[in-house]
Formats: sequence, structure tokens, C-alpha cells
Amino acid sequence: MKQKQVRQLITKNMTIGEVISKHPLVIEPLQAAGVHCVGCGVSYVETLEEGFKSHGMSDQEINSLIEQLNESIKEEPAITNDKINLTAKAANKIKELLNKSNKKDHGLRIKVEPGGCAGYSYKFTFDKESTDDNIIDAHEVRIIIDNNSLDFIRGSKIDFVDSLQGSGFKIINPNAKSSCGCGQSFH
Repeated sequence: MKQKQVRQLITKNMTIGEVISKHPLVIEPLQAAGVHCVGCGVSYVETLEEGFKSHGMSDQEINSLIEQLNESIKEEPAITNDKINLTAKAANKIKELLNKSNKKDHGLRIKVEPGGCAGYSYKFTFDKESTDDNIIDAHEVRIIIDNNSLDFIRGSKIDFVDSLQGSGFKIINPNAKSSCGCGQSFH
């Protein structure tokens, strides 16, 4: 009987930087496998296979880890609209932080500001909206974005990532021409 081949989104020939920028959910399984160079120090030209071999992994371990990475990026339900997409994981973190700070009537404000190692940076605060803001309600939380910032991040996916380099909200921005390894700034 012929075995059915499964199409992989992540292959061992992709670069580490490419995989992390497209699929930030892989950070946790990479670090669990002992690959901790997924932050700003990541080699953007090194393939996953090259990076894993430099960590002493065998071909069998590499293939197993590639399978784990592909398993980790199975589509997480996200609220999608023409402005931004919010993952359930990010929404749960927003709820948790709002409850801890007793700001249940606030939302997460996302602002794009000049600065950062790649040109622009994302700023996250809790705020109440004003009349000039764009409000996105998703997963029982509110995202607040001013018009100028929305122009930079329209169509982006907002996620929350836990890693050894730090935890925080991660924006996967289709409008960015380039971004730093940690995902906190873009151009």
C-alpha cells in the first residue's frame, strides 16, 4: 500500500529567519529541542538543517524536529477581518493582563512608532479608545489602533509568544519589507 505524503509548510532547506518570521509559533518547540538562537542573533542565511547539524543533531533528529515544527503551526483559529487578525492565544493573554491590572474596560492599543533596529517599532499599551481610533473586537477583547498605525499593520496577525529571549505580542506583518529577528521592529 502506498503511503500518503503530507505537504510540509516548513522544510529543512528553509532558513531559520524565514521560518521564525512566518511562523513565530515554532519558537517554543525550537527552544525545547535545544535551539536557543531564535532571537536577534539568528543567522538568516543558515538553513534549518545547517543550524540543527551545528547543534549536533542527526538526520533522524532533524526530520523529527521538522515534523514537530509543522505540527506546531497547524492553523490556530484567528478572528479575521480586513484590518488585523488576532489569535486566541493573544486574546487570552490580553484578558489575563487586563484582569491583573484591573483595567477590564480597556483594550490593547497597538501603535507604530519610528525607531527600533529595523526602522519602525510596535508599542503596546492598555488604553481606552478615543473617537479617532479603529476598534477591533475579537475573542472578547478590544484592539485599539490609530489610523496612521493601521496603515502600517493592516492585514497583520497578532499572536503571543513565550520564549527564552522574552515573552510578548508578536505581529506577523505582511506589509513589512524586513524585520529584526526578535520581531519588535520592521521596515
